[in-house]
Amino acid sequence: MESVEKNARESTTADTLMDLVRNMFPPNLFQATIEQYKTVITHPESSENDTFRENVTEVSKDEWDISGEFISSTNILGLVVFSLVLGVTLANMEDKGKPLLDMITSISEAMMLITAKVVWFTPIGVLFLIVAKLIEMEDLSVVAGQLGLFTVTILAGFFIHGVIILPAIYSVITKTWPFSFIYNMSQALMTAFGTASSSATLPVTISCLEQKNKVDPRVSRFCLPIGATVNMDGTALYEAVAAIFVAQLRNVPLTAGNIIAISITSTAASIGAAGIPQAALVTVVLVLNVVGLPPEDATLVFVVDWFM
Repeated sequence: MESVEKNARESTTADTLMDLVRNMFPPNLFQATIEQYKTVITHPESSENDTFRENVTEVSKDEWDISGEFISSTNILGLVVFSLVLGVTLANMEDKGKPLLDMITSISEAMMLITAKVVWFTPIGVLFLIVAKLIEMEDLSVVAGQLGLFTVTILAGFFIHGVIILPAIYSVITKTWPFSFIYNMSQALMTAFGTASSSATLPVTISCLEQKNKVDPRVSRFCLPIGATVNMDGTALYEAVAAIFVAQLRNVPLTAGNIIAISITSTAASIGAAGIPQAALVTVVLVLNVVGLPPEDATLVFVVDWFM
């Protein structure tokens, strides 16, 4: 509870967007594999007593101390940008760059073979991940009663977007039915559901696309790392509905302008969210701040956050 409140007051939408740009150019490539940059905004008094004043929102942001730190999370965006620059450079070098290109290609093929072996064990791992989450919940009936409508609303949004809109776009572009494509991606879908991490699912997704759906590796290995980082449709939908849900609980009326602001901020915040479990819980706070809702209210949806 305290960590959520502190994170709420140490983040802003503008800094989240700027951190995206900063992370595109990591100062250290090896560091980017385990850490990414995050702007930290600290109230002047917090350095003295490690607490925030109750009237912290009344203090101008200009008086806050702005600094930065590296948090434990893979900077996929920075790695993708570096890979693009390296790839273009090797292409321009022609024969001189071929030895390095051959080495990278060999490493990539070796990793795909390892991934193919690991994929056979993913159903067992996903089973235990889901069971562990269910065991952690003290009373499923109470949870369903408190947040049932909220959950149903989000699931309906996921269903419309994932089962109707995206397959329809696929059918229109490819002129084929999407059923075989979705079936071939079932291992990646189940892995994503169990791990709640697009980054952890990335190797399985690449494997399913290239081996079962016969997608060109040049396409999959360019698009998927970017998509796992910035294309978080579900996170954006979840954050928007969560903000509206909290506003209704607090009896705060929302105008059309508020809803538009929530939609835009949710989209922007989802881009900056890490591809790790429950990363949306922190970014929800940014959306709540846009409409003036208490940041600590993000904990109201914590009980179903893992499932969403």
